[in-house]
Amino acid sequence: MDMTDRTWRRIGLAALLALACLLPFLVSSYRTFQLTSALSYAIALLGLNILTGYNGQISLGHGAFYAIGAYVAAILMDRFGVPYWATLPAAGAVCLVIGFLFGLPALRLEGLYLALATFALALATPQILKYKLLEDWTGGVQGIVILKPDPPFGLPLDQDQWLYFFTLVVAIVMFWLGRNLLAGRIGRALVAIRDHPIAAETMGVDTAFYKATTFGVSALYTGVAGALGAIVIQFVAPDSFTLFLSITLLVGIVVGGLASISGALWGALFIQFVPNVADHISKAAPWAIYGLFLIAFMYLMPTGIAGFLRTLAARLTRRPSRR
Repeated sequence: MDMTDRTWRRIGLAALLALACLLPFLVSSYRTFQLTSALSYAIALLGLNILTGYNGQISLGHGAFYAIGAYVAAILMDRFGVPYWATLPAAGAVCLVIGFLFGLPALRLEGLYLALATFALALATPQILKYKLLEDWTGGVQGIVILKPDPPFGLPLDQDQWLYFFTLVVAIVMFWLGRNLLAGRIGRALVAIRDHPIAAETMGVDTAFYKATTFGVSALYTGVAGALGAIVIQFVAPDSFTLFLSITLLVGIVVGGLASISGALWGALFIQFVPNVADHISKAAPWAIYGLFLIAFMYLMPTGIAGFLRTLAARLTRRPSRR
């Protein structure tokens, strides 16, 4: 990448950040709520993309880690009075440990077999959250209601605007950490394991350690996203974290673009707003319209939105050859 491309990329990022800061003052409270939810989904999609897009491990159960992060935040806030911001590292740490422990036995599984194992995790989690012995903590089928935090320091913002900026800052930090992780030696090791596992192991890459740790880091990202989602929605219940959530997250990384950091953001916007658009088009069959949107995106953008935009930018900036 030459200096001109780098400069334009920095200008684009600055413009995008400026637009992100202006949006909550330009749209309604409901749209601000939707944008905040999209940012939390983007963090979860980045975590899943690290696992699936960069390391090649297919997961159909990341909705379980999203649920665990949400419940950790809700329980800490409701039962122990922990400040909302302090629940994020706690949710991330819990999911990191659980994801790493789940990743250890999953080392024996690959491809569809790993997908089925994570599928079972997604199926079991809502039932575990409803278990009678855990009702005192999880609230059973009734779930837990939490209070929406007020802006600190007397900032002239309403609750929705404050949560948007809080989530935006967390998302920026998580994306920055993810970019640094993937741009270095660790990222190259993950891609090598995905593309040529035997060659990577021959070159001295500890595939078992990297795959288990990647599962843990991916779960950490998803847990932080789940905690943010619980704070934004102010409610958690087992039926909010069904298998459909895991499928939705997988759809998000494919539509946004596999092995793409920016793809997590595009995928989050897709899974947050396209169902609403489909519902406006047809109240009778919104999911049929959603399916048509999904087919159209896959047909027109087979490498995802991020891949399509990269290809488009390359064509627009291609310099004419000299004769």
